[in-house]
Amino acid sequence: MLSDDHVNEIVIEVENVSAGVQSHPSLNQVFQEKVLLDSSINMVSSISDIDVTDSQTVSKRNDQKGNWVLRFSTPLSESMSQTLHSLECMGIDTPGSSHETVQGQKLIASLIPMTSRDRIKAIRNQPRTMEEKRNLRKIVDKEKSKQSHHILQFNCCVQCLHSISQTYRRSKSSLSEILSSISLWQKTLKIIGGKFGTSILSYFNFLRWLLKFNIFSFILNFSFIVIPQFTMAEKNTLQFTGLEFFTGVGYFRDTVMYYGFYTNSTIQHGNSGASYNMQLAYIFTIGACLTTCFFSLLFSMARYFRNNFINPHIHSGGITKLIFCWDFTVTHEKAVKLKQKNLSTEIRENLSELLQEKVKLTFNQQLTRFSAYVVAWVVSTGVAITCCVAVYYLAEYNLEFLKTHKNPGAVLLLPFVVSCINLAVPRIYSMFRLVERYEMPRHEVYVLLIRNIFLKISIIGILCYYWLNTVALSGEECWETLIGQEIYRLLLMDFVFSLADSFLGEFLRRLIGMQLIKSLGVQEFDIARNVLELIYAQTLVWIGIFFCPLLPFIQMIMLFIMFYAKNVSLMMNFQPPSKAWRASQMMTFFIFLLFFPSFTGVLCTLAITIWRLKPSADCGPFRGLPFFIHSIYSWIDTLSTRPGYLWVVWIYQNLIGSVHFFFILTLIVLIITYLYWQITEGRKIMIRLLHEQIINEGKDKMFLIEKLIKLQDMEKKANSSSLVLERREVEQQGSLHLGEHDSSPDLRFRRSVQEDNPRA
Repeated sequence: MLSDDHVNEIVIEVENVSAGVQSHPSLNQVFQEKVLLDSSINMVSSISDIDVTDSQTVSKRNDQKGNWVLRFSTPLSESMSQTLHSLECMGIDTPGSSHETVQGQKLIASLIPMTSRDRIKAIRNQPRTMEEKRNLRKIVDKEKSKQSHHILQFNCCVQCLHSISQTYRRSKSSLSEILSSISLWQKTLKIIGGKFGTSILSYFNFLRWLLKFNIFSFILNFSFIVIPQFTMAEKNTLQFTGLEFFTGVGYFRDTVMYYGFYTNSTIQHGNSGASYNMQLAYIFTIGACLTTCFFSLLFSMARYFRNNFINPHIHSGGITKLIFCWDFTVTHEKAVKLKQKNLSTEIRENLSELLQEKVKLTFNQQLTRFSAYVVAWVVSTGVAITCCVAVYYLAEYNLEFLKTHKNPGAVLLLPFVVSCINLAVPRIYSMFRLVERYEMPRHEVYVLLIRNIFLKISIIGILCYYWLNTVALSGEECWETLIGQEIYRLLLMDFVFSLADSFLGEFLRRLIGMQLIKSLGVQEFDIARNVLELIYAQTLVWIGIFFCPLLPFIQMIMLFIMFYAKNVSLMMNFQPPSKAWRASQMMTFFIFLLFFPSFTGVLCTLAITIWRLKPSADCGPFRGLPFFIHSIYSWIDTLSTRPGYLWVVWIYQNLIGSVHFFFILTLIVLIITYLYWQITEGRKIMIRLLHEQIINEGKDKMFLIEKLIKLQDMEKKANSSSLVLERREVEQQGSLHLGEHDSSPDLRFRRSVQEDNPRA
């Protein structure tokens, strides 16, 4: 026997045996107990992989209740207890439960032949705790490793595919973690969303999305246009004064910044080196950039439309998702507080929308508001038309004004007036909210966006008309560079006005609302006005990319600075929206406005420039050509003489140069768009019907539960009444029975027995 200090006991319960039987067991009982003990020892030996038959390891004795007691040494008991605990948690292989052992063995046997991915999914779908799933996975891996040496050969292809897929999954997960960790402004955007809601967060998301656009455009232009020109550029002899940063003229004129600096010759280093046609590179790079932007806008609109419009939580409120889906991986105190703010903001937004949708107005209130809407639209349209007329006459006068005034600062007159209009008029539009009083904040933002886009796109259209019909036909030397300089000044002046408004105008407005006129209070962030500033600047960049290839780089720097400026101003000068509202669909609307009318107007302007205008005769890569498009015509004529490139000529003549092809393509796109729209509408209706069906099923279940509770109460009352009647009958029969046997000699003995043992 082992000492008591190094021994642990396992009690094996045997059926209740009386004391007499324990002292004199039969041979059959001894045999059964022996078999039970041996099977228990064998089971312990199998689950712990340790030989327990040694007398130094295990001993047995009887306890006071007649049970067998197995005594093990401490190391063995610890390892065996861990195994038993894991198996008992999973109900796989514990003593005393043979049916669970069979189920556990079947589960392990079904998991072993699976692939790693299927095995992980199967274990993950098990209704067990994480610790039990880990133990089950360890047991399956151990059993599989034991069986591996019995397999003689494996399929090499299966092994290679398995290893490749596993490596791909690991690399994909690691890459996603790296990208999420280096995502730009991720923490700042979470703070903004938690404090101010998704409506203001949509503006900063849109700004970051535009920044990615300009980074791609800059990389493309810099790689295929700027770098080749650097290889053969001459030294700039003009003096740099610093005023060029504001005017865009002077030193910058003879740099890669503008169209007029680029050569029209073929770049070739050495006699045997490859040639690089600058005309084709310039026009193809600009075309590739605009084509990529076109498809990116379409893809982004489709993706945001699918995620934000076709969403079941729009119809269900999404409250359950917000309340019951806490991320338990968030453990840091600041992260937990930020998560709580996000959840509270989203709950307020969803509840406010549900309340606002139930608001109903009387007929007089509806008539009053409709009249206010009509007056506001008439006034806003008149203001926009007046501003456009002023910009048109100023642009016509600007060319003569620049000829008579040689002051370098005179070129800033037109950009200054346009920037003043873009700053003042949207603020006038924002004041209309005091009269219109929209119940839904989303509707107010949509109306302001439409009014502002009408104003800004009209101004850009007038400027494009001035550039293409006045500047391009004025006979000026290198008119393309003049247009590029005008666009640069407009973009820079708009950026300066935006910074001044953020750091001065918004700060003064906060001081007035908090110190002087406290009834005004702290202002709220104007989403429509700020978003239209981004769309206006991006439209100028797309128009000017042909005349100033480095304009995306300038816009990239401005957007980067604007993000931090708007973030600081938002935290210091603004308060959260008084009416919380969910702005998940705003991103789709922003991209749609950027696509139409902004990007489509840019395509029309550049198409007129390339197909209808004559390039300058003394500057630029297209000098000496009747039209810009003739560079493509001459290239196609060259390829038609080479038999190996006839397929390119066929594609151009039958696809790119064919009007019928674009007509058919446009028709197909419209049909697909219409079908997609109908499918999405059908899905939205189906989601709404399914949501109503879920609500009705819940009501049916509540009705059935109430009926079941009533039936149970009725059964309880019926059982209680029947028990009372049975007790009365038993008492009456007992009294009669005792009266009949009152003369029996053993009556006192029976009464004493009943008193001693009432159950009897």
